Amino acid sequence: MTEPQPQFDIIICGGGMVGLLLANALATHKLSIAIVEAGGHQPGWNRDQFDLRVSAITRASQRILSTLGLWQNMVDMRISPFREMHVWDSTGNGVIHFDSADIGQDCLGHIIENSVIQLALQQRLKTFDNIRWFQPAIPSELNISAQQITLTLEDNSQITAKLIVGADGGQSWVRQQTGIEVQSTDYQQTAVVATVKTQLHHQETAWQRFMPTGPLAFLPLPDGYSSIVWSTTPEHADSLLTMDDAVFRQTLAEGFDFKLGEILETSARAKFPLRAQHARQYVKTRLALIGDAAHTIHPLAGQGVNLGFADAATLAEVLMDSVRSKRDIGSLKTLRRYERWRKGDNLAMLSIMTVFKSLFGNNNAILKTLRNSGLNITNELTPVKNAIIRHAMGLAGDLPRLARCEPL
Repeated sequence: MTEPQPQFDIIICGGGMVGLLLANALATHKLSIAIVEAGGHQPGWNRDQFDLRVSAITRASQRILSTLGLWQNMVDMRISPFREMHVWDSTGNGVIHFDSADIGQDCLGHIIENSVIQLALQQRLKTFDNIRWFQPAIPSELNISAQQITLTLEDNSQITAKLIVGADGGQSWVRQQTGIEVQSTDYQQTAVVATVKTQLHHQETAWQRFMPTGPLAFLPLPDGYSSIVWSTTPEHADSLLTMDDAVFRQTLAEGFDFKLGEILETSARAKFPLRAQHARQYVKTRLALIGDAAHTIHPLAGQGVNLGFADAATLAEVLMDSVRSKRDIGSLKTLRRYERWRKGDNLAMLSIMTVFKSLFGNNNAILKTLRNSGLNITNELTPVKNAIIRHAMGLAGDLPRLARCEPL
């Protein structure tokens, strides 16, 4: 006798930060949720070692996490506020400085290790009996009908739901199965990441130096450590990875113009390629894409995971409004509301980051003069500068309820 297929309200394909945030947002509302994650169980947070991958969490994302009861757990592990941001151009005198005090905030955001965020999300989900994990579970086939989706896994088991959410990253299997095309731009850059200890304290400031080959950022961590993200040419990135530690420390200090003095310590290094992409559609009947499955951008402004969190919070709100109105959560009419809400903001941010990358990566003399003048002029126009940073922090715009500290 064939066993019945497990039936759920929602299948979330992808157990990363954005997918798990969506699951956390919906968990208290008794929707039955399946989380399908192809990778095995990853090591948790390590108190004795910084994670190489960190995220710059905006105030809007902090509000989402706080409203869901996740923030304090992360605070108890390890977070690092940044109260100021200092950006300058290596080819001229252009500089812009942001200070949280100028807009009446105690900080601009927080630098948090991805493993801290991931662990907090996982721990809360374990307290709900309406969440079921399929991990490791590799999806092999997706069928979408008018009434439901059926997901077949590699072991030939099947699960069904009213809606599937693709939260499975930039190479999204879900997106590929449904034929949604992406617009893609190769930045022809690779990001090198590491954790370093500097001679001078970072002063709870996020520092970023723009160079013709790409930006170099120092992001503050506890105890005077910094997470560095050096976006550069693929060839230079390979060179940085193969240097011995002493040569790397000297190269890094020189590349950062010794802004924080000598580099005293460095961790292992890692790299990842940079490209922008944007899905032409976020939704179809019984399908929605969130996070990197829908869009990826350059890390120079640290907005990637924040856009994904906003996607998750918005989709959760749309779905709960649909449930309360007794509408089909998988209908195209329901899901189009989410797409209309998020697509414009995400596309605008992607376009801005692409322009910034092109503008600061150009050695044209006229452009160098214009961008240095533009930085300095903007730095003097306090209302304009404050409006920019408020928007970047997620304190302006059409925010979902969770980002306004309002429960769903």
